[in-house]
Amino acid sequence: MRVLIGETAHARYAELLSQALPGLELHGSADPLELAHWAGRCPLWLGQPDLLAALLEQGHQPQWLQSTWAGIAPLLAADLPRDYQLSRAVGIFGQVMAEYVLCHLLAHERQLFARLAAQVERCWDNRLPQSLAGRRVLIVGSGDIGLSVAQFLAPFGVELYGVASRARVLPPFLEVAGLDQLPRLASQVDYLINLLPDTPATRDIYDAALLAQLKPSALLINAGRGVAVVDADLVAALQQGRLAGAVIDVCREEPLPVDHPFWNAPRLLLTGHSSAPTEPRLLVQLFVDNLRRYQAGRALRGAVDFARGY
Repeated sequence: MRVLIGETAHARYAELLSQALPGLELHGSADPLELAHWAGRCPLWLGQPDLLAALLEQGHQPQWLQSTWAGIAPLLAADLPRDYQLSRAVGIFGQVMAEYVLCHLLAHERQLFARLAAQVERCWDNRLPQSLAGRRVLIVGSGDIGLSVAQFLAPFGVELYGVASRARVLPPFLEVAGLDQLPRLASQVDYLINLLPDTPATRDIYDAALLAQLKPSALLINAGRGVAVVDADLVAALQQGRLAGAVIDVCREEPLPVDHPFWNAPRLLLTGHSSAPTEPRLLVQLFVDNLRRYQAGRALRGAVDFARGY
């Protein structure tokens, strides 16, 4: 069976796949011309949505495409075909995203960056830090990754709340509400963590009205999609002291333009879309499992519903 690997790290994926399934015929590249050469001969595709979307635009199409990203927005463009099986990366980002979130929660409680600034200025800073115990944390996007983050944070004694496409009972969350309840929950928490996918319903939701609901002491972390945040409204909230800070991993345009206001916004930390990198070893394990499911005619893990956009 022929598999096309469209990935910057295609050699690593090919190495791991060859070890796991020696019978596969693999053709990998990050070069669009080389990928186009093999696309029509490979029924199975594995790789980055941006590289593989270009092949779809050219009229090539797989039987099944396994994305190496959790987000699959490039593959959902209106003019691209949708009559093939598409699965996104699931079950592999939980711990690394949880480590990212915990890192910034602790840095905020321990005033890490304020202490670094004080050191640069040779100013002795002996303010006492606070603890995560008892803090209220809202995870907006309580799916596969959001649940893993919640489970990781639970031992620190935080109160966990979630927002999902619909209300549900989901321990360790005290409450998981629908998206329409976001303003209510946002007004009550110390940390708001956005992990939502990019869908029409999740764009521009963090606007001036929603940000005004947050407590001035709250920290916003966006590790979901850049289009969820109205950039100018976030900068204004920070400049006016209506928000304690923001950690922004994802932006509307990446790399961020040099004249973008995020670079100089007060108390805003940019982390350059590094929150949860794909680990090839774990992704290959997912691909192998899904290949067996595909061959057996069973449901794929991370199967995408094109109508919902995830």
